[in-house]
Amino acid sequence: MKMLKLLAGLALALGLAACGKPAEKFTNTDLTGLDYAQDFALTDHHGKPRTLADFRGKAVVIFFGYTQCPDVCPTTMAEMASVMQQLGPLADQVQVLFVTVDPERDTQALLASYVPNFDGRFLGLYGDAAATAKVAKDFKVFYQKVPGKTPASYTMDHTAGSYVFDRQGRIRLFLRHGQGAEPIAHDLKLLLQ
Repeated sequence: MKMLKLLAGLALALGLAACGKPAEKFTNTDLTGLDYAQDFALTDHHGKPRTLADFRGKAVVIFFGYTQCPDVCPTTMAEMASVMQQLGPLADQVQVLFVTVDPERDTQALLASYVPNFDGRFLGLYGDAAATAKVAKDFKVFYQKVPGKTPASYTMDHTAGSYVFDRQGRIRLFLRHGQGAEPIAHDLKLLLQ
């Protein structure tokens, strides 16, 4: 009889625990545990060599784009600027990185004038064609030149989402393009807890 009461009490306690508030979940794609997109070796728009380890202690958002992009890139960067505003003081614990997939045109000077216009904390990263190809392959990012009317007027097709890394430099999320700032801010807040 004592054992039956003990089991009933245990079942009641477990049942009540299960009624508690469920743990919050990410709204974006959870990549926790995947073993790609582990690092990069690029140069920032100040001319400083950078790797993922330089940003340890912060959540890192990495977006691949190019400065002459007519739509996806400026929209994403503006969205991330809005995310930073929504995060308030937590924004200082987030680093946004814009990696160019157009190293032919996106010089250090051009990145330095483009990227900080969205938020002064954002950094533009670039490499030569080989470094760009390597980081894109490591991150499973697609990019391809699309010819224009003149050789210099080409566009670039590219992956539109962003990657998020936690404070320890582990890949955690893939952010879908065009969802608005609120779901991203929500996920970054969870990641920073």
